[in-house]
Amino acid sequence: MSNLKKSERTRQEILDTAWKLISEQGADISLSKIADAVGMTRQSVYVHFGSRGGLLVALVKRADDREKIFQAFDTAMLHSEAEERFNACLDAWFDFVPKILPVARDLIRLRSKDAEAEVAWSGRMQELREFYITLMESIHKDGKLNPAFTPGKAAHYFWTQSSVQVWQLLTEDCGWSEQDTINSIKSSLSATLLKSA
Repeated sequence: MSNLKKSERTRQEILDTAWKLISEQGADISLSKIADAVGMTRQSVYVHFGSRGGLLVALVKRADDREKIFQAFDTAMLHSEAEERFNACLDAWFDFVPKILPVARDLIRLRSKDAEAEVAWSGRMQELREFYITLMESIHKDGKLNPAFTPGKAAHYFWTQSSVQVWQLLTEDCGWSEQDTINSIKSSLSATLLKSA
């Protein structure tokens, strides 16, 4: 096995172990604990990621890659009808949210006091908002966007109302089932953002 392949395998092992530990113990876990769980030194983890922040950023990207969220969005964008495209993107997102929730919850919690967690979360959310702008531009182009919204404002509204935070409030704090949460958010977003027939 080449050194590059071995290094990549080690990197993936660190990320998978870090995901498991953060899911169980929280995102403020130390690099030393992650290194111990992988069976290496803290310095070895630094060699792969440069910093704790680098590890958190790579961890969030790994979740995107492992769960193939952006490929699911690309597939959703193939729908020719605007409403189908809109709903398929929400379906892809809501399939992803429960899988990332244990780690996402902690990154959100730490954002205000941990600059590295803030960078990890904000970078991924920026990429998500950019995709949502593309989605809303396509719906606008099809003449199906509510004229009260520009594509940019529609994307921001879509992003906030389908966010991990809203999901968590409804499923955990309010005790809604996942399916009720999905149905209600989809219905509300559709009624607000899509032009009435």
